[in-house]
Amino acid sequence: MSMDECSKNISNVRNTWEEIMNEVKVTPTMVFSVIGDSDSFVPRPWPTTVFQTALIEAAKCGGETWILYSGSEQWVSKAVRDAYLKYGNREFGTKNLKRLKDDTNRHIKLISITDTKKKGNPIETVVQCSCENEGLDSFLLEFEKFVSEQEVSFFSQRNDFRMPIPIAIIVCEGDVQTVAHTAEALQHRLPVIIMKGSGKAADLILVYLERSDELRKEAGILFGMKFEDTLFSLLKKYLEIIRENKDLVGVFDLNFDDPLKLSSIIGETVVSCWSVEKNLTANKQEVEKDTTQIPQETTSEETINSDVLKDSLAMTSSSITMQQLKKNSMKLEKITIKKLIESYKKQPRRDVLDPSFTSPTSLPLYFYFGFQLLQESNQWEECGHILLLEALKENRCDYVRVLLDRGVKLTKKNLPELYAQTVTCETCKFKKHDCFHMQWILKQILPPEAETLCYKYAHAMKRIQRKESSSDKYEDIIKNLKYDPNKSVAASAKRLCCKILQYKALNIEEQNTNEEAMNTSDTSDILLWAIFANRKEIAEICWLRGTDHILSGLICSVLLHKLSKRALRVKEHCLSEDLEEHAKLFEQRCIKIMDGMYREDTKHAAKAMDDEAVIWGVQTSPLTIAYENFMYEIVAHTCSRKNMNRKWYNKLPPNLIQFFKSAFQKKKQFVTAPLTKYIFNYMMFFTVLVAYSAFVLTSIHTDYYKQGVGKIFEYYVYIWAFGDFVEEAISCFGVLKSESRFRRSYLLRIKRYLNDFWNAVDVLSYILLILALIVRHAVEDIPVARRMFSFSLLIMYLRFLEVFLINHKIGPTLIMIKEMLKDLLRFLLIAFFVVLGVGIYYHANQYPDYQNFWSGGWTEWRIWDLIYYPYWQIYAEINLEYLQAEEPISPGSNNIPPQKDWSVVAVAAAYLLFAHLLLVNLVIAMFSYTFERVQKNSEKLWWYERYTAINDYSWRIPSPINLICTPCRISRKCKGITCCTQDKKKIWSNDGENEDRQTVTTKEYRTELQRMIACSIYNKI
Repeated sequence: MSMDECSKNISNVRNTWEEIMNEVKVTPTMVFSVIGDSDSFVPRPWPTTVFQTALIEAAKCGGETWILYSGSEQWVSKAVRDAYLKYGNREFGTKNLKRLKDDTNRHIKLISITDTKKKGNPIETVVQCSCENEGLDSFLLEFEKFVSEQEVSFFSQRNDFRMPIPIAIIVCEGDVQTVAHTAEALQHRLPVIIMKGSGKAADLILVYLERSDELRKEAGILFGMKFEDTLFSLLKKYLEIIRENKDLVGVFDLNFDDPLKLSSIIGETVVSCWSVEKNLTANKQEVEKDTTQIPQETTSEETINSDVLKDSLAMTSSSITMQQLKKNSMKLEKITIKKLIESYKKQPRRDVLDPSFTSPTSLPLYFYFGFQLLQESNQWEECGHILLLEALKENRCDYVRVLLDRGVKLTKKNLPELYAQTVTCETCKFKKHDCFHMQWILKQILPPEAETLCYKYAHAMKRIQRKESSSDKYEDIIKNLKYDPNKSVAASAKRLCCKILQYKALNIEEQNTNEEAMNTSDTSDILLWAIFANRKEIAEICWLRGTDHILSGLICSVLLHKLSKRALRVKEHCLSEDLEEHAKLFEQRCIKIMDGMYREDTKHAAKAMDDEAVIWGVQTSPLTIAYENFMYEIVAHTCSRKNMNRKWYNKLPPNLIQFFKSAFQKKKQFVTAPLTKYIFNYMMFFTVLVAYSAFVLTSIHTDYYKQGVGKIFEYYVYIWAFGDFVEEAISCFGVLKSESRFRRSYLLRIKRYLNDFWNAVDVLSYILLILALIVRHAVEDIPVARRMFSFSLLIMYLRFLEVFLINHKIGPTLIMIKEMLKDLLRFLLIAFFVVLGVGIYYHANQYPDYQNFWSGGWTEWRIWDLIYYPYWQIYAEINLEYLQAEEPISPGSNNIPPQKDWSVVAVAAAYLLFAHLLLVNLVIAMFSYTFERVQKNSEKLWWYERYTAINDYSWRIPSPINLICTPCRISRKCKGITCCTQDKKKIWSNDGENEDRQTVTTKEYRTELQRMIACSIYNKI
């Protein structure tokens, strides 16, 4: 090519560049050139859908991306055009064609470079070229080279900090001309991506790179044509050039690679090309330097070693990013680098990346460049938090992990922006729309705090950008969101967490006066954000870098589980399933840590279950949080069992015979053991049942009440019941416990208390006893009082069954009965409406136009007769005489004889068939399913119930002895508040206490053991 032709061609290329820039009005940060249009003689289909998805996903990661293609009607161009149309439909919906090619929200530009006339398209840029020299392919190659030499303000809009535009040539299908294009591109150091599996030229290149001896055979098969010797030699020449530059070639397998992986492959190839270009430049300069020097009296070996050393030092003196920036800037100062990295926030946002398919060089290359700048300037403390913030937004787990390991901390001012761009739903208005995403779910839980997290910052920033008159007001709002201890985003997130967990928030406000601590966020703040944003990988990374891994992991699991239930309530099934899966991951990690701790150190593994800590304002322990949230696997774990046995026997031998023998050796320890109190309590309960039974059988009437023995039985029952009620009230509200772990509001405590079956039975027995007393003494209706006392006694006998709950064999049976009662109540609800409907049919046809339904006392209402017959028919009491109207006149029918109706018998037959074959068998099937379910989890359920008893009797005093001790307990509790506070101050201020220092050391040892085991299971669940 002559100099005139070269100048003319470059001029045409520059004109093309300027024409495209005028059309799209934006400089690209990434360019893809898709080549390979050709006529195919081999009918071989290839996965175009994978290619289209991979191309668009990689383009979205590139930022402002141009996609160059020929724009023809051949298969590759058609696939590119369809992919772009799908991108527009997905991004803009029905407004796709209204979003013109220069729209600022259309971050991917489709550019057709063709030599034929083509109809214009509002969303596509068409450039028609004359191509006077060697055709369109040669022109496209020159344009690709020209684009690679152009520069873009990658970090900011400042023209003095520019870098080369990254470009990648994507080869799909193709012919011999495509092979030639690829070879020449590689000679110009342009990165090439081969789409393996697309056939023809793309697959032939890979065949030659892997097994060149089969070139002639594979060429004929892939192209479906005969190769003359001249053409074959030319093809082989091009392929040899490609093999010499194979380090600049990336391969994407359309049949096996995930579409999201293309971004990583392109990034690696682009960086590799820039690196090779740098090496070649360095080597060239070294050669020129050697040729100008006069040879000295040194050996060749010494010269070579000296050159290699100099070359290595030159190579490692500066990163690729710094070399590219130094071309245009004389010096990069600290403030300049900070502005460069921070200005990336203004770039368009991309979709959240899947960390499974990312690498350090994945698109966008901002992270790769930014990391090199920080490494070069060593400004991790000043600028590292900016890169960390962007990595968190885009789910770049590799960079998050490395930055946290380097000690980079997120600042408080970054949290509002992080929540606003990840948790906030951009398409919905916070105060008007219900979008059913995480933003709306949080809004339903605690609206003020959800508004702080998802709305205030974004709203204030929009107002400031509009430069409204009240911008100072919004700047103050943003300042409060960043730094105010009570109004900040961090504090609101913690209060929202406490609300979801239904705990009283503790230590929400920042008490630290250290300026650095007040301005930086620890990993727990990032972890809480990752929970709300449902970022699984980042949540695990931050969880590993925290403390108290079992407790924090269980709180994360509970938090995610409750959010999942909230999402399910609004029928957001996909989000609910995803959150539930995330919750199970944390629970499994905690179980793995507990398994490892039990193998390493059994004693400390058991003690760790009671180690309390404050996490996000929630003060609790692992075993407590697991019990409160019905985490049966945690409560029934071997660590928890060891902990429970230690408490149950009060550190005495966990064997009944040895336990009772220790009563003579360690009396105080034996008396205060929960097992001892449990046995004594139910011994007293049994005596109460005997006295209550004697009282109900003999002394309900007032005549017998005057006898002394009856009074003794009755008053004994009343005294015991009052003492037992006091203990149950303490159990519910936790007012006199030595340490209340269940830090919840009284309303939630009552709700939790009544949700327990045995507690509900306890309350029912108290209510019946009180009602019986009122009826007996105030109303003086002895028959009703006798029924009330008898019913109360019956409930107390049911209460006594709880004594067998701690038995390993009988306990699961009682649990089954309790669960089956729930099934029975559901069955009765269904049966009630069936029975009522059938009873009305019977009565309406046997006693037509009956008027006196509610005459007489309530026991004589006719409604009971309606239910009576169909109910007993469930148990095979058919009552044919009644159905055939042969029964004598009933007392409640006002002497109206029943009328015989054949339809009554017919309906009765159908009802009996339905009731016996369907309803009864249904309840049997429900019982069978419940039996299998409980039997399968009987061990876990039994340990859960046992923990209930252990936690209860660790402080409980059996009635009526507790009535003597309660005043003393109240007095000690009141005094103990001040004493405990003084003791704590003394403990933490006195460094000479060996016992206290040892306690801290053992707890730190358990915390460190958790951390080591947690790190060992990283990325294995």
